[in-house]
Amino acid sequence: MVRTRFAPSPTGYMHIGNLRSALYAWIFARSEGGQFLLRIEDTDQAREVAGAVDVIYETLREVGMDWDEGPDIGGPVGPYVQSQRKEIYEKYAKMLVEMGGAYYCFCTKEELDERREHAREQGEGFKYDKHCLHMPKNEIQKMLDEKVPFVIRQNIPTVGETSFTDEIFGTITVENSTLDDSVLIKADGFPTYNFANVVDDHLMGITHVMRGMEYLSSTPKYNLLYKSFGWEIPKYIHLTPIMRDATHKLSKRDGDASYSDFREKGYLKEAIVNYIALLGWNPGTEQEKFSMDELIDAFSLDGLSKSPAIFDPLKLKWLNGEYIRALPVEEFGKNAAIWYERAGVAQMDRQILDRLLQPRVEIFSEIPEKVSFLVERPALTPELFFNKKNKVTPELSLEVLNLAIDASGSIEEWSEENISLAMGNLVESTGKKTGAIYWPVRVALSGLAVTPGGPVEIAALLGRVESASRLSSAVEFLKNL
Repeated sequence: MVRTRFAPSPTGYMHIGNLRSALYAWIFARSEGGQFLLRIEDTDQAREVAGAVDVIYETLREVGMDWDEGPDIGGPVGPYVQSQRKEIYEKYAKMLVEMGGAYYCFCTKEELDERREHAREQGEGFKYDKHCLHMPKNEIQKMLDEKVPFVIRQNIPTVGETSFTDEIFGTITVENSTLDDSVLIKADGFPTYNFANVVDDHLMGITHVMRGMEYLSSTPKYNLLYKSFGWEIPKYIHLTPIMRDATHKLSKRDGDASYSDFREKGYLKEAIVNYIALLGWNPGTEQEKFSMDELIDAFSLDGLSKSPAIFDPLKLKWLNGEYIRALPVEEFGKNAAIWYERAGVAQMDRQILDRLLQPRVEIFSEIPEKVSFLVERPALTPELFFNKKNKVTPELSLEVLNLAIDASGSIEEWSEENISLAMGNLVESTGKKTGAIYWPVRVALSGLAVTPGGPVEIAALLGRVESASRLSSAVEFLKNL
């Protein structure tokens, strides 16, 4: 059975690259009828951010990625939090030492810094020189008994080659002489990623390891660990990076948005997930909009790219707009509610707002700007009252607005239906084209040449008092031209 995992470190928010790794692992497991595990890799205690684990849980649940085993639901191969598996790593590290695949290292930071500086002065890259590899056993035991600080290093062969096969990039071979004896167990007793992920992936039965390209160069070391223990090596799928442009990787440090940032800006979770799925994977068709079920049906490793993916904010915005327009109007209203509050129009007719804005916004955060004219009157300009298409002039506008003021005064119940009826009667009674009547009224009410909706909807939203005030102000403006 296929078993994949998502193993994030709780060091901050859910970045787009992390979410994509989780998504591909989840989709692949589901497409193969397999299992998806969640594991928290928190051995780097200094970098852990309070609340980050909850962000991981909440994000995955929000986008619909459930897990079959994990810290909160348990499972047969737990615990699923690395800081709770310290004794397991110690056990396997000591076993590896006994087998000759690792060794105790008592070199101090100062000694290592001195050797590193010497290598730099010689114009050479620093690589640990196996200084502690051949220490006599009795000396090692003496130092252990005296509680001398130590780390455990992997014992990399100095000759030969190590190969591994990646499902995307094929077989990759490296010279063992180029690999460093990396630390497996740190001085604080916690494992490094290099060791913990191998032990955990084996003990948890992970069959396919999907992770970022940054781990590609370390994979030969992982394979040497698997071989030392005599364990079956999982299949590797290294994912290409997500780039901001041709030369810069997407990075929160550089101000690039995380998943939560996009949600706070008014993007729909479905659109974000859909777009992320297409960053490095091609379905082989022209289809761009996918539900989760459709992604599961269409996904295959063959569609994963060997080239970096460019994050295009405009493409995400377009896709989000497609999702917004496809929402049932009730769902649009629920999502828009908080933005109506922020815009100061929550007291206005929500049905009209929903109807006008759903076809016109691509991100919910666009709502305040699009309705700002309802809250604060933009300044009128003479140019607004010229419209060549409808043969509108300031003189005609003044005439129309006076008629509109009279017509609005006769409306008993201020409603969209009654306002529409009054405007229709005004068109009929004057014998003028609809555009010639509607343009001046809409401009007077909004102060804009382009608005979501026409004068009927705007007047209904503003209410009788504010509409009358704006029409009167426009009349005074035109009289003074």
